[in-house]
Amino acid sequence: MSKQLRVAIIGSRFMGKAHSNAWLQAGRFFDIVSQPVLKVACGRDKEFLREFAERWGWEQTETDWRKVVVRDDVDVVDISLPQHLHCEVATAAAQAGKHIFCEKPMALTVAEAQAMLQAAQGARIKHYINHNYRRCPAVQLARRLIEEGKIGRIFHWRGAYQQDWIVDPDFPLTWHLRKETAGTGPHGDLNSHSVDLAHYLVGDIATVGCLTASFVRTRPLPSKGAGTFDAGGSSTSTEFGEVTVEDASLMNVEFTNGAVGSFEATRFASGRKNRNTFEIYGSNGGLAFDLERMNELQYHSRVEPDYVQGFRTILATEPSHSYIRNWWPPGHIIGYEHSFVHAVVDFINAIDKDLSIEPNFFDGLKCTKVLEAGLQSAASGKRVPVML
Repeated sequence: MSKQLRVAIIGSRFMGKAHSNAWLQAGRFFDIVSQPVLKVACGRDKEFLREFAERWGWEQTETDWRKVVVRDDVDVVDISLPQHLHCEVATAAAQAGKHIFCEKPMALTVAEAQAMLQAAQGARIKHYINHNYRRCPAVQLARRLIEEGKIGRIFHWRGAYQQDWIVDPDFPLTWHLRKETAGTGPHGDLNSHSVDLAHYLVGDIATVGCLTASFVRTRPLPSKGAGTFDAGGSSTSTEFGEVTVEDASLMNVEFTNGAVGSFEATRFASGRKNRNTFEIYGSNGGLAFDLERMNELQYHSRVEPDYVQGFRTILATEPSHSYIRNWWPPGHIIGYEHSFVHAVVDFINAIDKDLSIEPNFFDGLKCTKVLEAGLQSAASGKRVPVML
């Protein structure tokens, strides 16, 4: 007999849509005990919120998140907000005993991340940071090959996350470009995904060296509706504001296991819309992944005869690949939105079966420490140790 898991979502824009779809699809494709109930959606714009709730099936709306997190008819708080709001909402939700599904990056600072973790641990609730790319079947396959020793001792990690949506200097000064609301630019936003994948596939990071760059120093103030990837229509504003975060970041690291790595994060890679790649090289072989071809994993084995060596393409759509048997027949590819469904399914199972789930707030704190060390390195020009 199924149970209900009553969900409140706080935030109704880009991630609000992605998360809503995941809650709706989870029980339709996967066998889960608790069925999500979309109880209440919370946002500031009443009219937009009403349309959002009607489209995605949220039963009620609310404009005050403080009222939402203490409701008796809510079991899970889904935080789909800009990162400067994560800490306050998450700590209040934890204190109210709600399980937390939180979008990345976790927080603006290490201190905020520590406060979120402490609140969650004190409340003994399930807590999850949505680095959804861990749950691409091809990435899961990469992890499996590493654990099976197919790559051998890992020497190199090379990660890059590239976008181009602010190359135009007339793109407005959205919240993503202000330190008080975003904390950082692509260094914290995009690199948080890459660092999480590196932690998942290679191991903890010990030291960081970093440089950042700024290419456009001022931008027009945004018009109504401007947001992620969207200028919100032509801005008629003659007022400009200062960009207070970096436009690009280059980071090199030492892992605790002796491997070395590099990370590139930029929103100025012309022609790259959302390219998230990594390469891993070891004593027995190599791996390569590109989100633009997310169903594929490139694999090279050095232990095979030399006449058949070289990178091969594995299409990760067999029933033996993670999550795939719940979707379509082999060769029928899945997409970006499916990684969110996988995350929701694993989160629900963690609640129902009292299991741990990763990445959680502890993993988010580790990631935040690496990113903060990177900023310290960029400011000082010196390598900075990561205090795990």
